[in-house]
Amino acid sequence: MDRRVLIVDDEREIADLIEIYLKNEGFITEKAYDGEQALLSYGREPFDLVILDIMMPKIDGLEVCRKLRQDQSVPILMLSAKAEDMDKIMGLMTGADDYMIKPFNPLELIARVRSLLRRSYQYSSQGENGSTARSDKELRLGPLRIDKLSHSAEADGKPLQLTSTEFGILHLLASHPGRVFSAEDIFQQVWKEKYFDSNNTVMVHISKLRDKLDKELGDKMIVTVWGVGYKIEG
Repeated sequence: MDRRVLIVDDEREIADLIEIYLKNEGFITEKAYDGEQALLSYGREPFDLVILDIMMPKIDGLEVCRKLRQDQSVPILMLSAKAEDMDKIMGLMTGADDYMIKPFNPLELIARVRSLLRRSYQYSSQGENGSTARSDKELRLGPLRIDKLSHSAEADGKPLQLTSTEFGILHLLASHPGRVFSAEDIFQQVWKEKYFDSNNTVMVHISKLRDKLDKELGDKMIVTVWGVGYKIEG
């Protein structure tokens, strides 16, 4: 199936370059040159992934990300010339799934796009590797219901608006209640890549996921085991 990617960048040369590489890999693309145009494009027809610059006119990338995250779980890859750790953390906390710094290697960008799409769809396919003895379609853990086939989750019957990465982490932890996973374990099983989490990416996504669960449940299901990792309590 052809994947549709929305490229959002006010630097037209960069948007054109990204488009060339994506089209060479078989992706269908559309471009937007500011945040307002990006939201209009996404409103007309959803995309499988969004590549989003941060510093743009009209509506910046962070605000676009926030608006999309109100009701969309589409994978978002942020691009920015801002290289400080706090800038990366801010982007991830806003709801981005990944963050790349300009200038970037186009081949690395393609690899990250494929990785994000792989994570986004891996839980919606049957026969996932590493499945547990529990149902391969649905997990129930206390007030949580996690449906792998529809890539959805509920807390006390209320839908959780999760990104693909947050869903992957929740599914992993809920599949093994009580088991402690290190940040490296989580990164390798959810990101499906060699561990290189120099920007506390796992911690940021855990924090966002925990906030969403706590908002609905008023209790902390995801527990930090200091110096070891994270687990979910049944």
